[in-house]
This record gives sequence, C-alpha cells and structure tokens, in this order.
Amino acid sequence: MTPPLTDAAASVWGKTDRTGTSLIGWLPLWRHLADTAAVAGRLWDGWLSPSVAQRISSELPGGAEDGRTLLTWLAGIHDIGKATPAFASQARPFADRMRANGLDYHEERIKQDRKLAPHATAGQVILADWLADGHGWEDNIHAYAVVVGGHHGTPPTDENITQVNFHRHLLGDSSWIEVQHELLAWMTERTGAADRLADWGEARLSQPVQAALTGLVIVADWIASNEEFFPYELTTAESERIESAWRTLDLPAPWTPVPHLSTVDQLFAARFELPPGASPRPVQRTVAELAAEMPVPGMLIVEAAMGEGKTEAALAAVEILAGRSGASGCLIALPTRATSDAMFGRVLSWLRRLPDADVGRGARDIKLAHGKAAFNSDFSGLIYRNAMPSGISIEEGGSAVGVHQWLAGRKRSMLSSFVIGTIDQLLFAALRSRHLVLRHLGLAGKIVVIDEAHAYDVFMSCFLDRALEWLAAYGVPVIVLSATLPAHRRAEMMAAYDRGRLGALPRPTWRNPGPPPDHYAGQRNDLRYPLVTVSTADRGAASHECADSGRGITVRLEPLDDSPEHLAALLRAALADGGCALVVRNTVARVQQTAEELREVLGTDYPVSVAHSRFMAPDRAAKDRWLREAFGPPGSGERPARHIVVASQVAEQSLDIDFDLLVTDLAPVDLMLQRIGRLHRHDRPDRPPHLAEATCHVTGADWTAVPPKPVAGSRRVYQESALLRSAAVLWPMLTEDISLRLPADISILTQAAYGQEQVGDEGWQPAMAEAFETAEKQRADKESRAGGFRLDNVAEPGTPLIGWLTGGVGNTDDRAGQGHVRDDDAESLEVIVLVRTPDGLVVPPWVDRSAGVEVSTEAVPPRQLVRDIARCTLPLPRLMTAPDVIDGVIAALEGSLDLRAWQDDRWLGGELVLVLDEDGRAAVAEFDLAYNNDEGLRVSKVE
Repeated sequence: MTPPLTDAAASVWGKTDRTGTSLIGWLPLWRHLADTAAVAGRLWDGWLSPSVAQRISSELPGGAEDGRTLLTWLAGIHDIGKATPAFASQARPFADRMRANGLDYHEERIKQDRKLAPHATAGQVILADWLADGHGWEDNIHAYAVVVGGHHGTPPTDENITQVNFHRHLLGDSSWIEVQHELLAWMTERTGAADRLADWGEARLSQPVQAALTGLVIVADWIASNEEFFPYELTTAESERIESAWRTLDLPAPWTPVPHLSTVDQLFAARFELPPGASPRPVQRTVAELAAEMPVPGMLIVEAAMGEGKTEAALAAVEILAGRSGASGCLIALPTRATSDAMFGRVLSWLRRLPDADVGRGARDIKLAHGKAAFNSDFSGLIYRNAMPSGISIEEGGSAVGVHQWLAGRKRSMLSSFVIGTIDQLLFAALRSRHLVLRHLGLAGKIVVIDEAHAYDVFMSCFLDRALEWLAAYGVPVIVLSATLPAHRRAEMMAAYDRGRLGALPRPTWRNPGPPPDHYAGQRNDLRYPLVTVSTADRGAASHECADSGRGITVRLEPLDDSPEHLAALLRAALADGGCALVVRNTVARVQQTAEELREVLGTDYPVSVAHSRFMAPDRAAKDRWLREAFGPPGSGERPARHIVVASQVAEQSLDIDFDLLVTDLAPVDLMLQRIGRLHRHDRPDRPPHLAEATCHVTGADWTAVPPKPVAGSRRVYQESALLRSAAVLWPMLTEDISLRLPADISILTQAAYGQEQVGDEGWQPAMAEAFETAEKQRADKESRAGGFRLDNVAEPGTPLIGWLTGGVGNTDDRAGQGHVRDDDAESLEVIVLVRTPDGLVVPPWVDRSAGVEVSTEAVPPRQLVRDIARCTLPLPRLMTAPDVIDGVIAALEGSLDLRAWQDDRWLGGELVLVLDEDGRAAVAEFDLAYNNDEGLRVSKVE
C-alpha cells in the first residue's frame, strides 16, 4: 500500500533488513515515518504522564490538541534527513532504485563527504529551510527543528549545522529538495499540523519542552524501528499495523491517583501496616497536610529524626502531589545500592496497596535502578516469573506490580512509572551524556523523592542542584528527606529549585547595581526541629515546625583513647553481664584491625563480627540479613546474649539495627548523629539493666592534643575541618556532665558544625582556621571539576537545544557515569571472584547459589550459571585503584585468565576476574589478597 506520493518520494528507503527475515528486504521511508507518527499518537493517548502532556501543551496556543498534533508531526518527519544523497548512498541497491526515479547524485563526491551530514542534522537543516522559505518562520525555527536534529540522542552543535550548510551537495539538488518538501507536506497534512504551523511559529518552546518532545520522538522511533512490532511489509492496512504493534508492545497505562482519602489517619491506615491503635506521627501528619496545600510545582524538605517515619510520610506525599500535578509515578533516590535494595521492598508493599482511578488496565511497572539490580531477589522475581505478554508479572492478591521488559532496557529504565535507585540516577540528569532527553522525559512525569540528603558531598551537590533546577523547570514536585541536613544546604536546594521554577534572579544593572535580595536567609538561620520546609508561591520558602513523636532519648557521650587496650577493657567491662555493642570505624582497614585485636584480647566469650563494604555482593547481602535479624527491632530474630559488631560506615544508614552500646570514631557531626541513631533505637524490655543508659564512646582521635587530632585514616576519608568542627560542637558533652538529647539537639549541633560561626576554644582556632582554608580550596576545586561535564542552566524560552550536550561524556552507564557525578581520587573497580581447585575453576563454595559449580572459560557457561557467576562481584580498595597502580592491577587480572569466549556475553563480557586459591588467597601485581566470607577482603602491598 503506497500513499498518494510521487514515485520518487515513494522510492526513498528508510530501513534495511539486518536480520535477513524480511521478504522485501527494506522499508520505504514513508512507511517508517507513518509508523512513527502513529506510535507517537498512541504514546500521547495511552502512555504519557498527564503532567508531561500538560507541560508540553501549556506552551502551545491550542493546548492539549496542539500538543498531540505537534508530537505526531515531529515524529512523522523525524527522518526527513534520510531523503538525501548522504544517507541514501549507504545502500547501493536501494539507492539505484531511487536514481531510477530521478534522485541522482555524484557517487564519489557523496561517498567522500557523507559523514559530514548525518541524517539527524541534515533533517534539522531541511526542516528549518522549509519552515523559513515555505512558511515564513523567522527566529523560532530551531527550537522545533532541533527535535529532528536530536532524535539520535545528541542535538547538533552550531558547527555541525554550519558543516551541513557548507556542503549542500550532501542534501541533494532540486529533485531531492522537491521530494523532501513533498514528504514534509504529506506528513504535515496527514497529522493535522498544516493548519497549525502559523500559530506555532509564534510559540517559543522552552528547553524542557524541546527535550521532552525529543525524548518522545526517540521512544516512538525505537518502537517503530522494532521489526517484532513493525515487520517489513507493505500489505497490511495501517490501522491493523499499529493495532497489532501496540497490542504486542503492551505498554502499561499511566497510574492515575484516586482523590486521597478524606483524613490523614485514613490515608496512612490504608497504605501502611501500622500497629494496632497507631496513628500518623506529627511529622507524617504535617507532611501530608502541607503536600495538599503547597504550590505545585514545589519542593518539600522534611527534617526529622531517624525512625520518625519520613519514608511513609514521603510516600503519602507522593500520592497527594501526584493527584494534584498529574504525575503518574515517582523516583526514590538513595545514597547506595544497599539503601536502594532496602527501600525497594518497602515501596513494593506500598504499591500493592495503592489504588488506581482506572482499574483493570494492567499492572503497574516498577524498576530497581542500579548496576546490580538483577541480583535483588525481590526485583528479579518480578522479571522471571510467569509473565503476561507485556512482560509484567501478576502478583496473587492486591494490586499487580511488575517489570515491563521493553521499558527495562538499557537507557529506558527511567521511563518506568515507579523507580527506586541510587542517587546517581538523578545526578545523571545533570550530566551531559547521550540520550539525556530520555532520562529527562522519564523524570518529567514523576514525583522525585531524595532520601538521606545529607549524604551528598560538595561535588555531588553541584550535580544535584542543577538537576533540581531542571526538575522544577519541568514542573516536577520534589520531596527531600534528611535527619541531619545543614541549613545552608536547605537554602541552596530551595534556591536551585526556584531557579528552574521561577527563572534566574535578575542580574545587577546600572540602575540596581547591588546584589539581589536573599530570599532564603530565613532557611539558613532556622534551627527548629523537626522542620518541614515548602516552596511558597513566590521565590522563597516557608518552614513549619512540628512536634516530634515523643520517642526522644538522652545519650551520654564519653571520649575514649584510641588504643586497642582501652577499647577492649571498655567492652569487657560493659558486656560482662551480656549485651550487644557496635563499634564504628571510618576505614575498612581499621574495622579489620580492630576486630582482630578484640578477638585476641577478649577471646571466644566475646564474639566479634565485622560489617563493611569489602565483601562479595552475595556475602554482603547475607551479612545485612544477619544484622537485621540479629539486631533489628524486637521480633526480627534471635538476638545474641553478647556480641560485638565492628563496622564501617555501612552501619550509618539503610539498616534498622539497634545496639545497647556504641563506640564510634570521630566523624562529621551529621554522620555521628546517624551512628548514634543505632543506639537504643527501639524500646526493648529485655535490654540489659547495666546498659539501660544510652552511652556512646567517641574515639579515633588524640583527645590530649589541642585541638584533638583525628587519626590519619579519618583525615583521609573526611575533611579535617569537618572533623574538628564536629569535635568542637560535641566538646561540652564529651567533657562536662551534659547529655545529648535526641532529637532536640540534632539541628542545633548540625547547624553549628556547618555554620560560619566560630566554634571551639580559642586555643583551637589557629588549627581550625588552617583546616577551614584547606577545605575551602578543596570545595572550590570540586565545584570547578563538577562543572566540566555538568549540564548548563535552563536557558530562556525559545533557546534551542543546539549544542546542549557539547563536551559531554558520550554514552554512559551506571559504572562510567558514577565516575563523573561522584568525587573520588581513585577509580572504582569491581572484579568477579572465582576459586581455583584441583578440578578447575569453581563458583566460590560458600555462596548461596551454584556453590562449587565448575566454571568453563572456553565457552559461555549456561544462562543460570552466568547469572550466579556475575553476582560474585567484589569491590577492590582504593589502595589497588590509585592512578599510579591501577594499570598494573588491571593488566595482572587480564593476564590471569583467557576470557575471550566470554566477551560477547551481556553479563560477563568485559568483566575482570579475580582467581583465589582454596585458602582464599591471591597475588595481583604488587598486592597480596586474602578473602573469606566472614571477614571480607584484606589487601597488603608487597614491599
């Protein structure tokens, strides 16, 4: 079936069969353009979040009808650049057919120059010329045409466009131009855009709308290019073709929130498993009430103590804000994979209780977004169970939740409705990288929740603040959660959001040369706690104090000399009649050394375990499970009568664990408070009487020095300025009979430690001033480095996305992207661990799946074994990944095994393998390694 086009226009090829399964071997351009336009219409009608549709439509004179028409038109002309000699010449047989219909070209000249006019950029130039010459458009052209130019993931630069204009022969002569104009006019007429072009020419599209449209065109193009959905044939009626494709693809419809229940009590009772007779806590009630009244778009920042139910408050606010904004999902961003995994189950439980205003349309789609998501059993179970044709699993009872296989593909994960992942998934929204528009499209239809906001350093905060600006420009409501948020960060995040919501502040002029007013001074000085801060209608924010739940405790702080003898003596005495103690160290090396020393001194009557990041993934998961069961809330499992856990920072967050006694290295005060949150966390009737008073012993410093001198390992991990200011604000509690009050003192201590006022005794000031100067230099350096690949601010409406990603990082994935949005002086490097036995290589014998199974390197192992091998990842320490040694380490690992047979496997290709002997030992370059599943990895450098 050929539309009413000339033979020349109908002969232009758009797709060639790369699989060898098509009877005709190609697809005409007109057919692919019609397919893509049809898909775009279906996306608008049945998949796109209403908030994104509204955002696009709000900038067009004809509202929602214009929005749909504009999208289908742009999708229907996205490949117009293929009607050029530069593109057509790539397939000689099909180009010859075009030549027979009058579309000729100088073959050698085109072949020599054709890469100067990639078809996306060529399409932008062709469309711009057509709008200018044929429709009288002037300065607004490229804000529309750039959608065509950017449909392969990177908008062209001015230089790219100039290059095409300078080599006009690549676009073809007058015969080619006639065909280009014919195809443009044909699609413009069939999509209904012909009557709208004049009005659109006056509408200045903002950069967020340009990006959203580009993302939608990419999605439509990818679907229409999939031969499973749109086979290469011309006989099926167009309506049947799109119906069949849409049915096979089976995208989930957007979630439509029901009007939230009439009272906060009813909402929480319906969505969460509350204990009998329980009601929402004051913070939860305040958050829900403000979510129903705050401006939309707007940002809501929740500061409340650990254990106050901030997560449940945020989920309730998501539902309320989604109903008000038209959002159809959420992103919940957390600091680490471990925190993301822990959150996934909680969100899954909430989703299964979450109603939809239009039931019966299929399951809700969910995604766990981090590099090891496939190894999360809750998530993988939604992928690999018996599935519907769409790839969405159906749960027994409750609402259906699943993973849509097409949406779960690489570069598409943010398009799922409900996403739980690491903070990197949000920071990537401010990283100039290919296909960034897809990430923006996915975020634009969601409510974004940022958990543990205090955990992000200066470098990461530079990307976070820019992401907030873009989220606000899309109209995305944001919820920020923290127990220990410095007031300056509260103000900075709100200001960044307002830049996107309300535009940049006016620059000084000769009439008004002074600095702009500080609309966020109140947020910088507000020490109340718990505190909920929300955007106001104008620039600025309003803070609301709310009561705490009354679950506060007092904690006695005691300084402890940093020696193994003092620590062992303390624990021997404190745990003589039983009890569980947590010892937190700032480095893994100190964790391992401390555990070894305690075992030697205390013996087997005082069992000692370790928890840190240097475990294989399945061992780390098993360790976390054991910690939750042994030290979690009452009823979690069998709590030991006496036990000592020596842990790194992994104990600060994500684990709901409760200890009778705490010993911690000195750390920045917000992290100290997080650690103290693991002390007497739950009411426990059987807590040993001699440990009834919550006590935290602070070590990791020379307390006799003036000021105290943190140990070297802590100074490598944290800025010395932050450590000294932490010591200064805690000093009265460490040296006088003053107890720490939680949650009352959380904000007071946090704001004092991160404020600008002098803290500490006079004798401390010279050292503190020097440390502060060093910290400021490091901060400026981090901000400068973060700017290298960071997305620019949102520009004025009508500014096209030309050059938007110039100087970006190209294609990226979780691993490569993290290196750009997280500050680290050493590369991160993970290896797969295998064990060599007399019978050959095997999966480590102690893991929970495929333990001891033989592994062949001469061929790709069976599918399930591949997945079990890929789970056995282990992060190498900075000692082995520093710039001066990493090349040698990689070379040694690559030279230890011949893995060429694995290189094309999606799980094993490109991975490095660490081979241990049966005793768990290995030598890699200049390092000796030892591993076991109880202690993790130990590394020493061979002298």
